[in-house]
Amino acid sequence: MPGSTDLKVAPPICIAATGDKCGEGILWDSATQSLYWTDVNRFLVHRYRMEGGELKTWFFLEPVTCVLATNRSGTLALVLGSGVVLWEPASDLRHEHLFFMPGWPAVRCNDAGVDPRGDLWLGSMRNNVRENGESCEIGGRDGALYRVDGGGGWRELRRDLGIANTLLWTSDCTRFYLGDSLRNEIWAYDYEITEGSIRNERSFFRDYPRGLPDGSALDSEGYIWNCRYGGGCIVRISPLGQVDRAIEMPVGNPTNCAFGGEDGSTLFVT
Repeated sequence: MPGSTDLKVAPPICIAATGDKCGEGILWDSATQSLYWTDVNRFLVHRYRMEGGELKTWFFLEPVTCVLATNRSGTLALVLGSGVVLWEPASDLRHEHLFFMPGWPAVRCNDAGVDPRGDLWLGSMRNNVRENGESCEIGGRDGALYRVDGGGGWRELRRDLGIANTLLWTSDCTRFYLGDSLRNEIWAYDYEITEGSIRNERSFFRDYPRGLPDGSALDSEGYIWNCRYGGGCIVRISPLGQVDRAIEMPVGNPTNCAFGGEDGSTLFVT
C-alpha cells in the first residue's frame, strides 16, 4: 500500500454479482488466490478464484458470518451463528463445533479475527436472523467479545455490546481495535501478546455522520479501512483516529473488506 500522500484509489468494480442479502466475513486466501465470503441471511459461503473467475457456493443450515484462515493446510474456520467449526472446502468436511456460542439462538456470532498468537476472537450480537433467513429487529446490548484458543477453550473479554464489528490488531502487536455498530464507535486497546489480553479501553473513532461502523481491514501503514453500513462509503482512518479520506461505493451498505490480490494492494468489499 503506497504512502498516504500518493495513495490513488481506482473506482470500485463488481467482480461477482452473487445477489447476497447480507454479504460478510471476507477472506483473501493467498495459497489459492481466492476470495471467500458469506451471505449471512441465505446461509451461504462463496469462493471466487481470481484466475478464471470461477465461483463456487456452499449451503449451510444456519447463518455463516465469517471465514478465517487456520494453520492447517486446506482447513478454514467458519464462524456460524451458533459458534465456530473447522471446515475443509475440498471435501466439504464440516467438523464438530470448536466453540459454541453461549445464549444461541437468542444471540449469535458476528465479526471475528485471528490474533497474532493464533487465537480466534469473535464478537456477538442479538440474533437478527430467523430460522428461514429473514431479518428481524436488532438492538439491545446482548453482545460480547470472546477469545477462543485452538483447543476450544474460551474466555469472555467484554460485555454489553450492541453489534460487535471490526476486530483488528496492529502489525507491531501492541494495539487492538473493536467496534460497536449500534454505538457508532470504534475503541482502541493495549494488546499484550504473551497473554493475549487487552486493557486500557479508549474511544478511537466515534459519531462519524455517514452510516455505522461495520467490518474493517488494516493496511500496511496502520490505517483502518472501515465499511460504513448505511453510509455508502469506506472511510480510511489514521492511527490517530483522524479521517484520511472517504471512498464512495456504489452500494448503500458496504459490510466488510479485506486486502488481497497478487501484491496485496487490492481491497475486496462485500
